Amino acid sequence: QVQLVESGGGSVQAGGSLRLSCSVSGYIPSGLSMAWFRQAPGKEREVVACISYPGGTIYADSVKGRFTISQDNTKSTLYLQMNSLKPEDSAKYYCAADYRWNCGTYRGAYDYWGQGTQVTVSS
Repeated sequence: QVQLVESGGGSVQAGGSLRLSCSVSGYIPSGLSMAWFRQAPGKEREVVACISYPGGTIYADSVKGRFTISQDNTKSTLYLQMNSLKPEDSAKYYCAADYRWNCGTYRGAYDYWGQGTQVTVSS
């Protein structure tokens, strides 16, 4: 069983930065791909970025060049560095994980989810 706990959310002004963290525990460090999703009120949960077990990354077009997904060397913490934040980035951000070689960009690709952390960007 994989446990995920997000932190680092908050309120910032447009143009600011935040770094989200996701602590991973209870996992077998082999074949785990991970992702960040977000969900705004009244909208579908959408992928923001994912990182495969070998380390490849995929980003949503809306965050390319502004957000960076990464992991620490032990793969026990997942990060999302968010720069040049926009009001439309406001959402609850979720960490997700699953035992797969390549990262998936859809919600159903992941079995394990954190509780989410709120990001609010004001104009």
